[in-house]
Amino acid sequence: MPSEGSELLQCYNRGCGQKFDPQTNKEDSCIHHPGAPFFHDAYKGWSCCNKKCTDFTEFLNIKGCTKSYHSNVKPPEPEKPVVDKSKADEVIEYKAPEPLVREALERPSFDSPLMTLKVDVSPALAQQVQSLKLGSNSQETPVSSEIPIGTPCKNGGCKQVYEGSSSNYSPCIYHPGVPVFHEGLKFWSCCQRRTTDFNSFLEQEGCKTGTHVWIKEKQDGDKSVACRFDWHQTATHVVVSVFAKKYDPNVSSVELNPIRLKVHLFFPEEDSSFDLDVELRGIVDVDRSSANMLQTKLEVKLRKAEPGSWPKLDFPRIASATPQKEEKVEKVEADIEDDSVDLSDL
Repeated sequence: MPSEGSELLQCYNRGCGQKFDPQTNKEDSCIHHPGAPFFHDAYKGWSCCNKKCTDFTEFLNIKGCTKSYHSNVKPPEPEKPVVDKSKADEVIEYKAPEPLVREALERPSFDSPLMTLKVDVSPALAQQVQSLKLGSNSQETPVSSEIPIGTPCKNGGCKQVYEGSSSNYSPCIYHPGVPVFHEGLKFWSCCQRRTTDFNSFLEQEGCKTGTHVWIKEKQDGDKSVACRFDWHQTATHVVVSVFAKKYDPNVSSVELNPIRLKVHLFFPEEDSSFDLDVELRGIVDVDRSSANMLQTKLEVKLRKAEPGSWPKLDFPRIASATPQKEEKVEKVEADIEDDSVDLSDL
């Protein structure tokens, strides 16, 4: 109840909203928020306490966090920034800081001395190559000119088997071309008979008559093989991967100079090799580069000597890799891309 002759005053403390009698106003009469309201990311609350909510009505009902006297003095309104209209048309120019330009390293000669990288050989690859060596030693037998009975003719399409010396005089009817599977069709590149049934394809009689070949002689000359290789890069490294299996790490090597990568892989099982020799797009730090020989690939990690991204791995050269031997295939049709397969295991 107000005192006699006194008038109730409105309290303007934030969060109070009550009327009070000045004569009974005490130190703990008013429960209010001394801070300011804030609205951020759909949340509503007071800067003086940790209570916040998303509903506006709930925000208005948040109980004050401080006790003090009621006050009939309105709190000052927050100052609004004064806009100088005279500078409304002023254009503010922003100049970005100039990037630090590093001097490009001088590109060395392609024929600079090569350093052989020390490689880490995986135990799985070492064990695999060792088993191949043991297997080849146990299978070494004197070469015999005798042809085992039952040996099939190696010419494509011929179904004759060796039954003795008389078999040499029987005609060999075979296909000199290669089998082709293209868009569901199966045929030989040497003749035009085509079928969609695989069994009918196997039964196709040869188109040429010749001499039986019971044992194929090993071809001397170029014993190089083709291996697929790929590359990717990070901020600090360029990683070159050569996908290969059963290569001998003791005979294989990786050589490097700042702009040249030279790879040699030897395959003892086939007595063949793969060679890669490329001029790198960027400059690498030879001492901080490394190589790993794994069971399924060779991985070379080239440390970039200067920052930046490489658009490609190498510059085209006349002979960037050892030319691989190409199998001679008779041309079937100019508008058909042949997909040749090997039927020697059928």
